[in-house]
Amino acid sequence: MTQENQNPSPEQDQAAAEPAVEATAEATAQAVPKTPEQEIAALNEKIGELQDNFLRAKAEGENIRRRAVEDIAKAHKFAIESFAEHLVPVTDSLYAALSTDATDAKAFKEGLEITLKQLLSAFEKGRMTEINPAVGDKFDPHHHQAIASVPSEQDANTVVSVLQRGYTVADRVLRPALVTVSAPK
Repeated sequence: MTQENQNPSPEQDQAAAEPAVEATAEATAQAVPKTPEQEIAALNEKIGELQDNFLRAKAEGENIRRRAVEDIAKAHKFAIESFAEHLVPVTDSLYAALSTDATDAKAFKEGLEITLKQLLSAFEKGRMTEINPAVGDKFDPHHHQAIASVPSEQDANTVVSVLQRGYTVADRVLRPALVTVSAPK
C-alpha cells in the first residue's frame, strides 16, 4: 500500500470525526440522567396526552353511535313517506268521487276505474306488485295460500279460483293470494 492510503489527510480526519462527535453528543444527551422528578413530570405529561386522546376518541365513537341510532330512527319513521306521496292523489280522487252526486252508474264506474289505475300506479312506484294467479296456474306456497281443495278437471295442485289477490313489496310477500286449488284425482 502507498503512503497516502495509510495516512489520512487532515480533511479526511475532520470528516470522520464529525459523525463521531454527533454520535457522542447524542449518547451524552441520553446518558445524562434525568432527575426522578423530571422523569415523573415527563411521564405525567405523556399520560395526560394519552388520556386526552382517549377521551376524544371515546367521545367521537359515542357521537357516531348516537348519530347512527338517530339516522335509523328517522329511516324507520319516514320510510313510508315516498309511498304515501304516491297515495295522496288516489285519496283526492276518492274524495272527489264521494263529493259528487253521481246519478249515472256508468260514469261512477269509470271514475272508480280511473282511481284504481291511479292506485295501481302508486303501488308500482312503491315497488308493490299484485299476486293474481290465473286459473290453471300451478300452486306456489310462497305466493299463494290455499283455502280449500276442491274436485276439478284440472291437474292436481293448480289454482281453481282466486278469492283475494295478494301483494309483494320489493320481492317480499306482504300478503299471499287466497286461492282454492284442485284436489288430487
